Amino acid sequence: MKSTYYWFVLIVSIAVLVASCMKSSDSKTATADNSSSSSDNSSTTLSLSAPSNLTATGAAGQVTLDWNTVSGANSYTVYWDNATGISSSSTAITSVSTDNYSHSGLDNGSTYYYKVAAVDNDNTTGSLSSEVNAATPLPAADNLSASGANNTVTLTWNTVSGATSYTLYWDNVSGIDSSDTAITSININTDNNTHDNYTHSNMDNGSTYYYKVAAVNSSGTGTLSSVASALLSTNIQGSQTYNAHTYAITSEAMTFAEAKAAAAAVGGYLTTVNTKAENTFLTNEFYAAYGNKALWIGANDIATEATWVWDNGTTSGDDNLTDTICNAPSGDCQPSLAQWADGTYKWCRNAESDCGANEPNNSGNEDCANITNSSGFWNDLRCSRDQYGIIEFD
Repeated sequence: MKSTYYWFVLIVSIAVLVASCMKSSDSKTATADNSSSSSDNSSTTLSLSAPSNLTATGAAGQVTLDWNTVSGANSYTVYWDNATGISSSSTAITSVSTDNYSHSGLDNGSTYYYKVAAVDNDNTTGSLSSEVNAATPLPAADNLSASGANNTVTLTWNTVSGATSYTLYWDNVSGIDSSDTAITSININTDNNTHDNYTHSNMDNGSTYYYKVAAVNSSGTGTLSSVASALLSTNIQGSQTYNAHTYAITSEAMTFAEAKAAAAAVGGYLTTVNTKAENTFLTNEFYAAYGNKALWIGANDIATEATWVWDNGTTSGDDNLTDTICNAPSGDCQPSLAQWADGTYKWCRNAESDCGANEPNNSGNEDCANITNSSGFWNDLRCSRDQYGIIEFD
């Protein structure tokens, strides 16, 4: 009986000991797990937030980006491409120290896409912003020219690389911009010419029309060109623009007085010529283009021999019109020594211009001036001669 009781006590003691050990082990395991959990929580780092209000503005050759400052940011990274779907694997511009950036050296006529992320002091990159895009406009077309005749204006301009069409803006008052009447979808030349063109028909005679042109492609409408203008009149066979002035050639040959009256009738005057560049323009666009015929300009000494003035009232001293000295009592004049800024002569001089004579020479009461040859030299002629006149408009 004692033996049985002994074994019972021994078995119960062992069971209590085992249970105690298991509880101790579970407790240690739980403590370790809790410790591990605590360790994981303490190592978690929150990412910097995405920059908000990212904007992109396109200009010629560049895109300007701007965004809101991110608290805790040490710098920013700009991700970009010329196709949508920007991610952190896109081309990166790093170490941007401000909350704006100008991306320059870009191709005109293209669209660019962007996202921005903030970077903290540990060089950890935060969340990417929303995507934005901007287009760089095509450049302005060079050398827009408008030539007016009866009811029609013919326009030409230099072809813009990358253009798929053109838009022409026009009005009969100056100050043209993209809010004016637009002629869209003007096709580009298909014959590889360096100029594109458009004929604006059924216009009103007696009016001056003003134009600007812009190249167009998939990125939008490009930069507007400089302005060109043309005057339409039955008395004018063509016009051109230079330095914001319009010049026209009369539709027929006429005396100096008739040309002066024709100019006044359309609100202009026989042209003044103040620079060699202007003189070259007039020679190329009117003398050569209309059959190499001599052209009346506004210079004359009708009122007082050897005192040359312009049709618009400018005196010779203002524009170095002439340096002629006349001999008394014959009235014969020595050759003019008037020169352009580069030292070349304005009037014909036999040795320099192959004109055959030194001008002005008042041979037979020659009191009115013209552009007399393809080199642009001037000559005095009798005012009763019939010639085409060049009319200028301010």
